[in-house]
Amino acid sequence: MKRRTFLAASGATIAASTLPAAAFAQGSTGAITAAWTGPYGGVPAFDKIAVADFKPALELAMKTERAEIDAIADSKAPPTFENTIAALERSGDMGDRVGTFYGVWSGTLSTPELRAIEKEMSPRLSAHSDETLQNEKLFKRIEAVYEARAKLTPEQQRLSWLYWNRFVRAGARLSPADKKRVAEINQELAGLFTSFTQNLLADETDYVLYLRTESELAGLPDDVRAAAAAGAKDRGHEGEWAILNTRSSMDPFLTYSTRRDLREKVWRTYYSRGDNGDAKDNNANIKKILKLRVERAKLLGHPTHAHWRLENAMAKTPEAAMALMLRVWPSAIARVKEEVAEMQAIADREKAGHRIEPWDYRFYAEKVRADRYDLDMNAVKPYMQLEKLREGMFWAAGQVYGFQFEQISNLPVAHPDIRVWEVKRDGKHQGLWYFDPYARAGKRSGAWMNAYRDQEKFDKPVTTIVSNNSNFVKGAPGEPVLISWDDAETMFHEFGHAIHGLNSDVAYPSLSGTAVARDYVEFPSQINEHWLPTPQVLNTYALHHKTGKPIPAELVEKLEKASTFRQGFEVTEYLSSAIIDMKLHLAGDVDIDPDAFEREELAKLGMPSELVMRHRTPQFQHVFASDGYSAGYYSYLWSETLALDVVDAFKRSPGGMYDKPMAAKLRANVMSIGNSVDPEIAYRKLMGRDVDVKPYLRNKGFPTA
Repeated sequence: MKRRTFLAASGATIAASTLPAAAFAQGSTGAITAAWTGPYGGVPAFDKIAVADFKPALELAMKTERAEIDAIADSKAPPTFENTIAALERSGDMGDRVGTFYGVWSGTLSTPELRAIEKEMSPRLSAHSDETLQNEKLFKRIEAVYEARAKLTPEQQRLSWLYWNRFVRAGARLSPADKKRVAEINQELAGLFTSFTQNLLADETDYVLYLRTESELAGLPDDVRAAAAAGAKDRGHEGEWAILNTRSSMDPFLTYSTRRDLREKVWRTYYSRGDNGDAKDNNANIKKILKLRVERAKLLGHPTHAHWRLENAMAKTPEAAMALMLRVWPSAIARVKEEVAEMQAIADREKAGHRIEPWDYRFYAEKVRADRYDLDMNAVKPYMQLEKLREGMFWAAGQVYGFQFEQISNLPVAHPDIRVWEVKRDGKHQGLWYFDPYARAGKRSGAWMNAYRDQEKFDKPVTTIVSNNSNFVKGAPGEPVLISWDDAETMFHEFGHAIHGLNSDVAYPSLSGTAVARDYVEFPSQINEHWLPTPQVLNTYALHHKTGKPIPAELVEKLEKASTFRQGFEVTEYLSSAIIDMKLHLAGDVDIDPDAFEREELAKLGMPSELVMRHRTPQFQHVFASDGYSAGYYSYLWSETLALDVVDAFKRSPGGMYDKPMAAKLRANVMSIGNSVDPEIAYRKLMGRDVDVKPYLRNKGFPTA
């Protein structure tokens, strides 16, 4: 009954992933349910999985876990930590295993057959979760241990609180009628989350722009053309070029294409995902999700869903989160006005004859970058080889955390593109890292980290298995994959989640790795982005894909000078999404038209017309594909404020970003402790004080007054 198997309906998190609710599943037959065997404490048998087995696997895992839970709840022995809390930690292993496979297939290998299973099983999985969380006899045993926790170790006290708090937040103290209604809401939400996700995946898969003439490729760099050609070939359109309906394909096209008409077409296609007024439109799903969430929150004793969600967050209240966002917002939109003025000046100088529109922003921003900083990001990209940067990530993790990575080729994988590395420290096995870097049909867009198995050591040492997943477009065979600077930062970010898990050193799996508050979990990963621009990484791993020479010092200097470039766009694009997320979930029990709400609230905020939210509401998977980031998208800002405070401390240390004493403090107080210590306490222990917001503002080039 660990965090993976029963928490989908409670709004808790699973690793750092934003997989659909169905991905947090539990159980079946054969290889899917069997205990993992082989080296490294057992590994998932990805090569023996059949989609048809998922339904019986899920059913068997639920049945098995139900029996385990009943045995704990029905025990006649007085409740103790060992026979109640520790017993719960030992339960649900089959569900964890099935959930790993189900999550991988749901997120990266989706098919119509699997999507049909998801639609059927999501409500049933939610009902199973609620059956556990509303088990009165079980809760009484948990509460008895929690109330007598003073004699337990600090980690046992934390775990006892975690279980008690989860049950209370899920409705353990409600009347039978209210418990029943909460369970009904959770089941309905599970189905809506699945529908939202599948609608979005359909739009990302079905809406592909095929280019057929050279004139349509005008302005595109060679690597973007090559990736588009490979994408078209993969889809049976050899001899054409495919602009996929994903961020990793859309972004470079909008940045470099000189065909303004096609830029507008690609922009409108991408930002209308889930909002096309057809059978895949997500607005009706969102309306229902919002109404159900506020009803559930009120049943659980909270005025809004936002108040319920943030109760256990580091921010504690929606008001605290909103205060930080509104502290930054005026500086962000003021910077956008400056950026647009610079872009418009260039467009006017070139006699373009139009005002800057959202599909122009990236294109003209590159012109400003070249004009002001003499920096062409096309000159940077030849040095951004995917595999070399992966080696740089490994090296930096070795310097900071003492990790060594060794590729192994004898383990089963879910797709031929996936590779595996063993991770060691001081020659001792620490875990496995799986890397799934390329886009393909049936894989959701974006980049994320997953934990296939959590670290623990309370019965015996169990090491973690983690994965990083991206959507880079494969180039021609034998050619290195070149990625943008932004993509490189994202890769380091997601790897930060993985090494958070790999550093974990706690007793109990429910407290391990990234099982922390949502507005804290991004903190370690955002720190990790800041090892990318260090000279040690760039001089050794940012190598030209043809000459092998390192990125020139003058080019690195230009990157540093341009580090605050386009921060108006970046922060406003993100922050508008975070504010709308919070406003949607603070609105209470009202009927909301998502499109109208988004439009009207952005107008009140003074949202610049030249850009849109990073995730428009009908495609906001973080918020509407699960409860994961609902009323919690602010977490990236909250976590980045923490991260930049720590980065500032590194840079002021004698060893800079590789300062050994600072790295040791970070590992001891953040990376290794998981959720065994309250994040607020852990941060104060690391820094000796509360967070300072000024390093964040300085990093963005915003006023600190």
